[in-house]
Amino acid sequence: MIALPLLGAIAVFAALRAVFERKTGRKLPYLNAMNFAIAGSLVLLLDHPLALVAAAAYFVGSTLESNAIASTYAGGILKDE
Repeated sequence: MIALPLLGAIAVFAALRAVFERKTGRKLPYLNAMNFAIAGSLVLLLDHPLALVAAAAYFVGSTLESNAIASTYAGGILKDE
């Protein structure tokens, strides 16, 4: 089964690139790739029917976190006066 080692390699690579990337805006795609790989790994590692629910919850939570980081980096919500 090659899927799990491949997902692990992608997660490690994306994490390393996110850590060592200097520009904050360029870190975000690596964080998203890492979260995709971790969510996929959860489904493959856990042998339980609720593994898909756990992976989906992790993926939704990490996506919301990434969107919050990106929104903050872009300047946040603009207030109309």
